[in-house]
Amino acid sequence: MNFESTAAIASWVIKAGLAGAAEPDLLRGFCERLVAAGLPVCRAIVIADTLHPVHEGRVFRWFRDRPEDIEVREYGRTNQGGDTAESWRRSPLFHMLQTNQSAMRRRIDAESAAEFPFFAELLEAGQTDYLALIDRFDAEAAIGEMDCIYSSWSSHVPAGFGDADIAALKFLAPALSLAIKSASLARIAETLVETYLGRDAGRRVLNGGIERGVADRIEAVVWFSDLRGYTEVSDTAPPGDIIPLLNDYAEMVISSVHEAGGDVLKLIGDGTLAIFTAEDSGQACRAALHAEALMRSRIQALNERRAAAGAPITTAYLALNVGEVFYGNVGSKERLDFTVVGPAVNETSRIAAMCRSIERDILLSSAFAAAAPPADRARLVSVGRYALRGVGRAQELFTLDPETR
Repeated sequence: MNFESTAAIASWVIKAGLAGAAEPDLLRGFCERLVAAGLPVCRAIVIADTLHPVHEGRVFRWFRDRPEDIEVREYGRTNQGGDTAESWRRSPLFHMLQTNQSAMRRRIDAESAAEFPFFAELLEAGQTDYLALIDRFDAEAAIGEMDCIYSSWSSHVPAGFGDADIAALKFLAPALSLAIKSASLARIAETLVETYLGRDAGRRVLNGGIERGVADRIEAVVWFSDLRGYTEVSDTAPPGDIIPLLNDYAEMVISSVHEAGGDVLKLIGDGTLAIFTAEDSGQACRAALHAEALMRSRIQALNERRAAAGAPITTAYLALNVGEVFYGNVGSKERLDFTVVGPAVNETSRIAAMCRSIERDILLSSAFAAAAPPADRARLVSVGRYALRGVGRAQELFTLDPETR
């Protein structure tokens, strides 16, 4: 590769990174330009750790014989044992970390194949040369486990990489790593805000909706659910069982809300606050009832699994209401919460509390009953008129007819 080709590739990857190109597109475009410039790369792998509640990082693989098909794989925790951890500990990249190397170059032959299992795979695939690079970040720039970008490059031609090829890869890899880091950080930001704020609220925050006191007035179905008997369960269960219990039931609730098109805004201990919005309130009511049906089915299956394992079980009670709410940023200059507030939210919380006293697993407000589509309204039965604590007027509450559930 000559200087002009190297400079052109560096310029391209910088511009692509600034334009917000995704990791697969960055790797594909980078490798295609290497090949066009005459560098005999046959396979390329880029690895970036991340900050994610489940995955430790992502692997991107490019192959010269199928350049459009970038393989993307997410991997789990490498510090928790299993096949992923074992494969990592036996890799050349792990060896480089342990020995504080930034570059490793090996000719792929029978001798090197005995050094690492990955080299044996390369030899079997007809690869002849290998270069691995680690571009490290300063400690202050690390995000969770993401403190560097790994890359490896292999060739299939008999002569392997030339000295100029190795020099070009070492020169260009940091630019690619910086672009990959930029794309990964954008993904991390999206993951974090959606995980901790909710999907819709997270998108609004990333789009600039962070001004204190600014809120939209919207019509929404408000969902508030709690676990039945959670205090008793938490008082009697071993301490180590509490978090798994909360996680198990939260997964059932949250996945049901999301599948039905709702947005979870807040987890309050064992409680879940969510909203459903639609152009027509009836559609939002139907979506909330669909989420309730999904939740019941999933909790039933979960309880069967937990009971078989000897773990404590519970169920959820739910309140649904319809009303106008303020949806936006509430809090101080130092700490904001993106949530919903307003009388409809307070009413929903009070209705949820009534589930315990009148022994119902779901209660619906009169506003919800009035807004529900006729087919759903026909499934509702009145449980009487009740005064709600902190709410100025008594109202009729409804539940679902057991025969229609």
